[in-house]
Amino acid sequence: MFKGRKAALSALAVILSALTRIPVLQIVKESQQQHGLRHGDFQRYRGYCSRRLRRLRKTLNFKMGNRHKFTGKKVTEEILSDNRYLLLILMDAERAWSYAMQLKQEANTEPRKRFHLLSRLRKAVKHAEELERLCESNRVDAKTKLEAQAYMAYLTGMLRFEHQEWKAAMEAFNKCKTIYEKLANAFTEEQAVLYNQRVEEISPNIRYCAYNIGDQSAMNELMQMRLRSGGTEGLLAEKLEALITQTRAKQAATMSEVEWRGRTVPVKIDKVRIFLLGLADNEAAIVQAENEETKERLFESLLSECRDAIQAVREDLKPDQKQREHSLESDSGKVSNIQYLHSYLTYIKLSTAIKRNESMAKSLQKALLQQQRSEEDGKRAARPQDLIRLYDIILQNLVELTQLPGLEEDKNFQKEIGLKTLVYKAYRCFFIAQSYVLVKKWSEALVLYERVLKYAGEVQSEAGAFTNSLKELPDVQDLITQVNAEKYSLQAAAILGEFYNYPLSERFETFCLDPSLVSKQVSLVHFPPGFQPIPCKPLFFDLALNHVAFPPLEDKVEQKAKSGLTGYIKGIFGFKS
Repeated sequence: MFKGRKAALSALAVILSALTRIPVLQIVKESQQQHGLRHGDFQRYRGYCSRRLRRLRKTLNFKMGNRHKFTGKKVTEEILSDNRYLLLILMDAERAWSYAMQLKQEANTEPRKRFHLLSRLRKAVKHAEELERLCESNRVDAKTKLEAQAYMAYLTGMLRFEHQEWKAAMEAFNKCKTIYEKLANAFTEEQAVLYNQRVEEISPNIRYCAYNIGDQSAMNELMQMRLRSGGTEGLLAEKLEALITQTRAKQAATMSEVEWRGRTVPVKIDKVRIFLLGLADNEAAIVQAENEETKERLFESLLSECRDAIQAVREDLKPDQKQREHSLESDSGKVSNIQYLHSYLTYIKLSTAIKRNESMAKSLQKALLQQQRSEEDGKRAARPQDLIRLYDIILQNLVELTQLPGLEEDKNFQKEIGLKTLVYKAYRCFFIAQSYVLVKKWSEALVLYERVLKYAGEVQSEAGAFTNSLKELPDVQDLITQVNAEKYSLQAAAILGEFYNYPLSERFETFCLDPSLVSKQVSLVHFPPGFQPIPCKPLFFDLALNHVAFPPLEDKVEQKAKSGLTGYIKGIFGFKS
């Protein structure tokens, strides 16, 4: 009996080993991540698919004719003993899909390319159908069959999604999701990760289709998915943004005015109405963001919408001098409504920029606290100079706030901005002092710490009536506590630093725990040794020579003969005088 069971198991193993298998989703994901899709480069991925198809056809000797004549060949069940034939069809589908996604990016500026996009998606679905049909063969294992069905359903859903056939797209995506969920439950956790990722990618598309079919509750779920994932991708990204804008546009019809700092101004520009209606939602989304990356993306999105709204208002402002002369109302001295609305939107933009930079500063401060760990991991550590740059930008934004038209005479506003400026100046001085501490400039750091305490004291003494407006700012009391602690440690470091400047050979008589003695850069003696003065070879100067009078020697010196023509002739003929 045992021999028969063993033989049956051996036969089953032989049959299973003979079945063709291909991990469809794994191949697709790895190829996409390694060849361009990590950066959204669909053209590069399309080129990779073409090259891989060429290599596969050459290896399998499955060429489509030659350079002069095309001879079509089809993969049949009889040749499925080699899984590379299934890979041929999969790469055909991926190449058509990547071309469609490339055309989708280009269709934003060239709408005519949308027709070509749909054609390429239909081609991808056709190849996926062929892959699913071939995998129905008994030569292919069950896992490959399920993955082929899911791949086919995924591409079909994308095609229906582009055609805005929401019900058919939702059915296809649900089929794909169901298959991947079953595959994820059937394998180990490591293998299930890939399937669960695909399910997460599909879920927003399903909710979007449900919303378009009539499920109004799907909108809230889409917004939550948008926050959790840090932004949707693929086909859904721009459609979801368009849906949000469309929903706000319907609400904007009922909005006619806005109130800010005690003044009500009419809002007649639709783009501004849409922006102001979504402002509270965007700010709430920023607060609920789960990570810094998502928060940064939402800040950028809000600033982009604000800039568009400001541009729309600016187009209504007349640039000529005559219009600017009439911008002041003769009876009240206030700026015109359109100019005041422009100031309000500019205030929102600058305030949002300040909040974004402050959020980035908090992240950098956390990184500074973990600086030692970052250095051990080999990562670039945060520096105080990075924070100084952020606070410089914040202070510049505050200066621009004080110059907004219509708010020059608002004393409360100017006072509030002045207090905020003092808070950020205090933090800027603190991190400048930190940068001096790093280079052991103790005296400069101590002076800056005193300046920090001065700014913080001014804020505390003048913040009585503006406590509510300063709640969102960093707490100056925490800064004062930190500065006092830093001052004492800095004074101790300055004293020890002066002592440590001497080598060990010059401080034998004084005990001190010097951690540098067990490091690789221990200072034992001055090396190379310094120069010392030594006596040099003396130089002698003869000063008496200038005062010596020598005796005359004219009588002992032979007189020279007179020169002339006579002397010359006598010299020629040898006559001497």
